[in-house]
Amino acid sequence: MANGPSVNARVLLQQCLHAKLQVKPAEEDSEAEWVEINRGMVIYICFFKGATEDMIPKMVNTLLNVKLCETESGKYTSVVDLPGSVLIVPQATLGGKAKGKCMQYHYNIGKEDGQKLYVSFVTHCEKELSSSSKCTEAGTEVKHGTYGNRQVLKLDTNGPYTHLMEF
Repeated sequence: MANGPSVNARVLLQQCLHAKLQVKPAEEDSEAEWVEINRGMVIYICFFKGATEDMIPKMVNTLLNVKLCETESGKYTSVVDLPGSVLIVPQATLGGKAKGKCMQYHYNIGKEDGQKLYVSFVTHCEKELSSSSKCTEAGTEVKHGTYGNRQVLKLDTNGPYTHLMEF
C-alpha cells in the first residue's frame, strides 16, 4: 500500500444501514453526545502531509458519486442517487505504517492543517448533498465526528462492503 508523498489522503468507505458515532464522551455532569445516520455511507478519512484545500472538491465529488451503495434490487448506486446520508469519521490511524511491532504515523498531516482540511471536506459534502433534489426531498444528512478525538462507533451494515480509496 503506497504511503508516501504521492498519496495525500486515504479514505475508507463503508455502506451502512445505521451508524451512530460518539462525538463527546460522558462526563461527571453530562451524558455522552452522539450523531447518527440511517441508510447511507460512512467515510473514514485521513489526510497526509502535502494535502491541500484544492483537492477537496474532487475528492468529495468522487466519493459521493461512486456506485457503492446496494439497492433492494441488488444493483449499486451512489449515496447521492440512493439517496442516503453520510457519516464522516476522522481516522488518523489510516495513515499508520508498521515499523517492527509498532505503528508509526510520520506521513500524517499536522493536527492544525488536518483540522482545516477536515472542516472543508465536511462542508463540501454538505453542499454536494444539499444540491441534490433527491437528497433534500429524502431528508438525507451529513453528520461528522470530532477531529482529533477518539470516538466510539456503532455500525449496522448490510454486508462488509468496505473500499479503500487514495487521493
